[in-house]
Formats: sequence, C-alpha cells, structure tokens
Amino acid sequence: MKFHVISWLFLFPMKHLHKIILILAIGVFGCERPTKNAQFWLTDPSQGVHFLQQDDLLLAEMSTELPTIELNPSISYQTMDGFGFTLTQGSAKHLLGMTNESRNAILQELFGQNVGEIGVNYLRLSVAASDLNEYPFSYHDVEDGHLDSLLTKFSLGPDTLDVIPILKEIMAINPEIKLMGSPWSPPAWMKDNKDTRGGKLLPQYYSIYALYFVKYIQAMADLGFKIDAVTIQNEPLHPGNNPSLLMLPEEQAEFVKNHLGPAFEKNSISTKIIIYDHNADRPDYPISILDDPEAKKYIDGSAFHLYGGQIDALSEVHRAHPDKNIYFTEQWIGAPGDLAGDLRWHVKNLIIGAPRNWAKTVLEWNLSSAPDLKPHTDRGGCDQCLGAITIKINQVLRNPAYYVIAHASKFVPAGSIRIDSNEPEGLPNVAFTRPDGKHVLIVLNDSQAQQTFAIKNNKWVGAVTLSAGAVATIVFD
Repeated sequence: MKFHVISWLFLFPMKHLHKIILILAIGVFGCERPTKNAQFWLTDPSQGVHFLQQDDLLLAEMSTELPTIELNPSISYQTMDGFGFTLTQGSAKHLLGMTNESRNAILQELFGQNVGEIGVNYLRLSVAASDLNEYPFSYHDVEDGHLDSLLTKFSLGPDTLDVIPILKEIMAINPEIKLMGSPWSPPAWMKDNKDTRGGKLLPQYYSIYALYFVKYIQAMADLGFKIDAVTIQNEPLHPGNNPSLLMLPEEQAEFVKNHLGPAFEKNSISTKIIIYDHNADRPDYPISILDDPEAKKYIDGSAFHLYGGQIDALSEVHRAHPDKNIYFTEQWIGAPGDLAGDLRWHVKNLIIGAPRNWAKTVLEWNLSSAPDLKPHTDRGGCDQCLGAITIKINQVLRNPAYYVIAHASKFVPAGSIRIDSNEPEGLPNVAFTRPDGKHVLIVLNDSQAQQTFAIKNNKWVGAVTLSAGAVATIVFD
C-alpha cells in the first residue's frame, strides 16, 4: 500500500503535493480532524518558481512519521533588527536615472509592506565613499585639514546629490527603516600614507576622527535620518580596497574607549557602536576588544562578513560575550549570478545560518547595479559586484540577492524574535515569532533530491515537498 501511495503522489503537480500528503495523512490518522491554513511562499529554481505564493499549507492535529521540523516558541533567542542591503552611490545613481514613475514602482516593491512588495527594513550606508562610488572622497577633503580641528568644513558633499535624495524617497515609503553607517576610510589627511587606499589612522587624529562620526550622525539627523548604528571601519584587515584602512584590534579598542565612546557620550549620541565588520575567520578580533572592559562599555556588538571563515564563528563571539549583539552586514554575489547556486549558499549561510548564530541583521551587498557593473573606484573597487536588482534605464532585472532577502524581509519585521527549531538532515531552517504573534519558518532543501517532510507548530502538523535547492517561507496564523 505504501509503495502505491507514493507512486500515485508523483502523478500530481508539485504545488499540490503538500495538500495531497496531508489529506492522505488525515485519512490514515483520523478523518475528522480540525485543520487550519498557513501561508506558503516558494522559490524553486529547478521549477522556474521565483518567490511566488503557493496554495495555503493545510495543517491538522495529527502525528506523522515524516522527518519533522518542530517549532518551539517557548525557547527564544535574539530580537531581529532587519534584513536588507547597502545603498551605495551607484545604487542611488541607477535609481535616479529612471523615470519618476518607474523609480517609485521599484522602490515601493522593495520597501513597501503590501501585496507584491518585499518589505526591506534595514539599509547600510557608506560613511562617505565606498568602492562602489565613481571616485573616493570623504566628508572633510580639505588641504591642511589638521588646521580645522573642529571640522567646521565638514560636508556630506557628493552624497547630497544621489544617496540622500534616494534615501528620502525610501523613508517616505518606510519611515521605520533602520540605518547603519560604515566608513571605508577616514579623510586621507588623517592617515599615515595620505591616501584613500590603505594606510593607518594617525593616533594624533583619533579625537578628530571621533568628532567626524559625531558630525556625520548630526548632519544626517538634521536631514531627518536617524543613524541607528555605526561600524568603526569596513573590513579593517583589508587595506587593498579603495577606499580602505588598516585598523588592528588594539587600535580599534583604543579609538573606541578613549575617543569615539567619550565623544558620543559628550554629545548625547545614542547611535550604537559596532566593532570589527569583517570576515568570520577572525572571531578573536572582536573578542579581544570586548575583553577590554573600558572599551566594551561603549560597544553594542560585532559585525561580520563571510568571505572567509564559517558562519558558526559568530556564536563563538556570542559565547565569549553573550551580553553583546551580533550583526551580519555584507555579502556580495558575483556577476552574472546563478540563482540555483547563489540561493542555496546564501539562504543556508546567511538567512538561516546568521540568525541561528545570533545575528540581528542580514544584509546583502548591494541594492542595485547597472549592466556594466559601474560605477566602482580604481585600485581595488569591485568590478563584479551584482546588485539585488539590475537597472537598465527603466527596466529592472531581479537578481539572486533579491530573492534571498525577500524570503525573510517580507515576513520577519524588526522586533521579531528568533525561536527554537530542530534541523532534520538536509533541512536547515530558522524560525521566528513576530510582534503580531505569528510564527515564521524559513527552510531550505539542502539535499540533492526532492524531500517530503513535516512541520509542526504546537499541535498543528503539515507536510511539505521541496525540490533540491528550493526555499520556502511559511507563516503560521
């Protein structure tokens, strides 16, 4: 009988398999069981399904012998801040090149909360130029800058022409979006090599550079933008980018405890201070800084990328300092992108792996790109970084990072709490309780074959079939 039932199942379209399996299970375990529905969203590259809502998943009160993912809301972990991207100068310029109507439509789709929109709720900004700018600059590029120790000539400069206007449009759609600022380099005159690329921040400028952060936060506030958090330095162990800075952990500790932290305190700045902002292969970097109690008292947490190391290194930092937060702030996808491979890796390691290892944010790099992948700086700027969307005048192509983030951002708002769930073999997953009380499960079939499995939320059980490499987000009422 079991052989015939399984064979019969494959005569039906895949989108209906979860209902058929549940109906059969109800028939086996009892025919008058109460049922309820759960929303079911799917991306399945093998079937050409790109983030589409499926028929509701039917849940029933029953037992099952299928491999089962069970949510346990009674065990909770970190509160989430959000999922999103970095808004670079290039991203802003591509958007500004569209007609108002086309730009409004894609921004609404990205940042809105309604049907057909994906609800991005977190953005990272570069403090002055990143390597995806046309050229490097700081907010205080003046000769003999040391003579202006109060930074009276501080200016947001080129950002007022592109990033700021787009950010205003985004904030009009989602005024609650959280913003993080990350510098790629201090002003060149503060560095030992007087160059935007590489070099070190000279100790005599530590206090002035701390004021630079204060000025940035205040200038953004004057424009209506609250900077929720800043990282001290993007990729402090990678001085080969342009712009960039080499900043060793002992230097970052000194800067925070004796300069930036006191400057924030003096100026009543509530913006969170986040250290490191680099790869997971060096958990010792943030741990060593947090081991200094005079630095630690000013620090909210540590930020990570995953171009090196393993995602579980984030938990190593959490175990060493469980009172400090963890953030995942950057991961790029190389052009031209491969949805099947990129979706599987990024969902497994970032959307699922980062929160399961205590991250409060998951941010992809970056929001948009052009077909020619410009702009980028010389001497190390990324010439293969693919945005979440590609913009060609008014045409929009949705790339792998769009679908990766959409599976979380649409369903897991700020304030959601990660809850416990087990991981059957080949089924990495992560679960959350939202502020509205609903539960969300994101699951990947990381095996090489189609899998049918059960999900259980309290007493309610449903059956799901996913192709290899497919991702589902399920929302329980």
